Amino acid sequence: MADDIKILVVDDEPVVIKSCKRILEAEGYNIDGASGGREAIIAMEQKPYDFVITDLKMPEVDGITLIKWIKKSRPDTGVLIITGYPSQETIKDALELGIIDYVPKPFTPVVLMDVVARAIEWKQRTLPAEAKKKEEEFPPSMMAELDRMISSYKDKPGSLIPVLQRAQEIVGYLPPIVQKRISRGLNIPAAEVHGVVSFYSFFTMKPRGDHIIKVCLGTACYVKGIEEVLEKIKENLHIGVGEITEDRKFSLEAVRCLGACGLAPVMVVDHDTHSAVTPKKVMQIIDEYKTVGAKA
Repeated sequence: MADDIKILVVDDEPVVIKSCKRILEAEGYNIDGASGGREAIIAMEQKPYDFVITDLKMPEVDGITLIKWIKKSRPDTGVLIITGYPSQETIKDALELGIIDYVPKPFTPVVLMDVVARAIEWKQRTLPAEAKKKEEEFPPSMMAELDRMISSYKDKPGSLIPVLQRAQEIVGYLPPIVQKRISRGLNIPAAEVHGVVSFYSFFTMKPRGDHIIKVCLGTACYVKGIEEVLEKIKENLHIGVGEITEDRKFSLEAVRCLGACGLAPVMVVDHDTHSAVTPKKVMQIIDEYKTVGAKA
């Protein structure tokens, strides 16, 4: 239950803490704030938290120092970072410390809620016996091929992304059980695997339909009404974000940015970009794909 989840938001910008509290408390989460790393450590010494959402660039005790303290003193606490500089190098450094995911600045309510929800799902994922049961749902031949592929990349520098790409080709998507298998096979932390999967939009943790609908939740699209477009799709296809229609024709994904802010609001169906999308015309666009054959 959301009201059992305790989250500490750490940022030297009061407006960021206020925004996170407003968005997440409306979802039922228990939220506290800290204006820096030193204040966060004091708070965590007095009270346990399920997750910490921390900025990286802060005076005195910065985010990296705070994360190191958490991993040493509160290892059961999940860490998300919130940053205005989500470069590959920044994310790589944070992943090496075992963060779960990141929230970009500026963020929309939908993006923040999505990242937190996925972090909770990841942390509370499957007991070992349940994991074994889910593993058995995949054909043995598929898992054998996956293991052979992982083994061929073992000990090769920079192999994680190529392995994830091949694994997604073999399995079709990257559920936690596949991520854990990759983690064990390459001898790298599971949190690092999950972080890379969630960072790059071309990876997916859910099965995909014949046609993939990607809705941009970036700031420009959010301001121009993409939420209404997303709700229209969900209502008409009877699926939520990350789900697939019963006929496996469509899957719906939300992405943080499609890099086409000047065309906002934007969505992509397969490889086709659709600009200035409105609730009125979005289903007309999707209907055009209903008679198109399944993707190769």
